[in-house]
Amino acid sequence: MPHSDAAQHTTRDGKVTASDETGARYGFTVTGEETGTRLDKYLTTSLAGKAKAPDAPLSRARIRQLLETGQVLLTAKPGDAARPVSDPAYKVREGEHIVVTVPAPRPAEPVGQEIPLDILYEDDDLIVIVKPAGLVVHPAPGNPDMTLVNALIAHCGEQLSGIGGEKRPGIVHRLDKETSGVMVVAKSDRAHQGLAAQFAAHGRDGKLERAYTALVWGRPEPASGTVDAPIARSPQNRRKMATVRSTAAGGAREAITHYKTLKSWGEPPLVSLVTCHLETGRTHQIRVHMTSIGHPLLGDPLYGGSQKTRKVKLPPEAQKALERLDRQALHAHLLAFEHPASHEKMRFEASTPNDINDLIGKLEQV
Repeated sequence: MPHSDAAQHTTRDGKVTASDETGARYGFTVTGEETGTRLDKYLTTSLAGKAKAPDAPLSRARIRQLLETGQVLLTAKPGDAARPVSDPAYKVREGEHIVVTVPAPRPAEPVGQEIPLDILYEDDDLIVIVKPAGLVVHPAPGNPDMTLVNALIAHCGEQLSGIGGEKRPGIVHRLDKETSGVMVVAKSDRAHQGLAAQFAAHGRDGKLERAYTALVWGRPEPASGTVDAPIARSPQNRRKMATVRSTAAGGAREAITHYKTLKSWGEPPLVSLVTCHLETGRTHQIRVHMTSIGHPLLGDPLYGGSQKTRKVKLPPEAQKALERLDRQALHAHLLAFEHPASHEKMRFEASTPNDINDLIGKLEQV
């Protein structure tokens, strides 16, 4: 609840909301003219133009985050209980009352910390690095420091651009903590805007390309193919994502992964080396999609399920290598994009790290 000394904000329908260091709450009532508007668009317009929210305009990603984390409540008519709504495509209706809580952004305090960076390229606008497994991209509960952002602040200083309201300097995409590979970070506002637009287009404009190397259980059939399955947060486990039948499901977003099997070991195949190209970029996308077709990644603690029965079929040395890996066998080996200032086509590759190579070497004994 807001503190007693909170600043007051009056919404267009007379509802008074409050804000303080913990965030702000805004209330809106849908008019007849607004009926049928997508919820995400309605919230973007209302927060930016009518509530005069101090941290507006909020990005589409930020609006989606508010929806996914239960910060948007809807009441259909007076007297009804408010319910959380998470589907950005929900069409609002006249008379509905919507309350949005916008948590205060984390302080930018980006404290520089001397963490070694594997730099592939750097200029005044951007920096391309190879993120090692185990390094978190940006501060979050449980990982308040010693992140990639902290390392970048130490390296680039105040040159990093900020991301409105989210306090993640220069970050335009991310890799999971235990996924290694190539990342690009913006060092100027124009680079941030240009790169963010390319990642939002997911390569469909021909500018962006992302490819990953993965080790999966079994051998996908067909050996090459496309997984086209929307992804939403799992209702059973909020830490996990899951495939759903359509984007009509609450919070679901289109997700497409193209995969190709490069090599398999064992007869019948026990493990396969695959490369995955992303047509979209959803949370845990490759891990979720490969699991959905029955071929989870080796070492994946969240989506791999119990791997004991599969693991015991491997040679002893391969089993030990898998234990040493102690993470999902996933590496972002390729990132290509258009330089946001020079418009030059940039292409960067990172060789497979030693822990995955060690496991591949032991699989050769199968």
